[in-house]
Amino acid sequence: MMKDSSYNIDNIIVEGSDLYIVLDQRKNWITKAISGKQFHCHKGFFDYDDIIGKPYGSRVETNKSATLSIYKPLPSDYLSKLTHSSQIIYPKDAGLILMNTGIAPGSKVIETGTGSGALTSILATYVKTDGHVFTYEIREEAFNTSTKNIQRLGLESYVTIKNKDASLGFDETNADAVVLDLGDPCEVIPHAHTSLKYSGTIAVFLPTYNQVEKVYTKLQEFHFGEIKAIELIKREMQLKVNAIRPNTRMIGHTGFLIFARKLYQEGEECR
Repeated sequence: MMKDSSYNIDNIIVEGSDLYIVLDQRKNWITKAISGKQFHCHKGFFDYDDIIGKPYGSRVETNKSATLSIYKPLPSDYLSKLTHSSQIIYPKDAGLILMNTGIAPGSKVIETGTGSGALTSILATYVKTDGHVFTYEIREEAFNTSTKNIQRLGLESYVTIKNKDASLGFDETNADAVVLDLGDPCEVIPHAHTSLKYSGTIAVFLPTYNQVEKVYTKLQEFHFGEIKAIELIKREMQLKVNAIRPNTRMIGHTGFLIFARKLYQEGEECR
């Protein structure tokens, strides 16, 4: 019998594996497979031992005959379960940041406005294993929340969280990218310019139009090039046989994103 090529050791649930358990679009959970223990929800329970040794993508039936699907968690799955101390950047905007900054394995990234650590965790996932994210958060409550969330996701080796005011400057230099998400990014743009390598990228997340204009002007003042502003609107579909249509509910606005690249000026010291 030919062995299914999708069945490999990296895709097998083992003791301690993270699980994304799905009943439907609204009811889902992230937990760990622990031998001798059970998973409980309003639809009953099952023994973790029943799925240990099986591949991700398996289904399991509870004692109340409810069918649950077991997946390997994606970054977006983790984000939906994080403790939030503030508004988070949505995955759609995070994806746009990654594509327009060139953040990749090995990148050195500076972030401001850590918040719950949602975007930080996405950045860390993409820079590992040779890259690093240095993130600044002035609020102690958010600093503590993000520290716990990053540890929960097992990303602490790739993230340094600093309980510091980014408007006073960054400790790092020669960064590949800087991501700003804070009240007044114009105060931090000069420091971002100093810390970026030439041709390095900056991404600024903004909630209002008037902030877009202010940031655009500031980026021009500091001789950034390739400046562009984007708003990404996401509309999900209701999937039902013979009745597929857009969902009647959607998040109409999350924010605007400005991207730019650092230019070399004649007479400056190369770095």
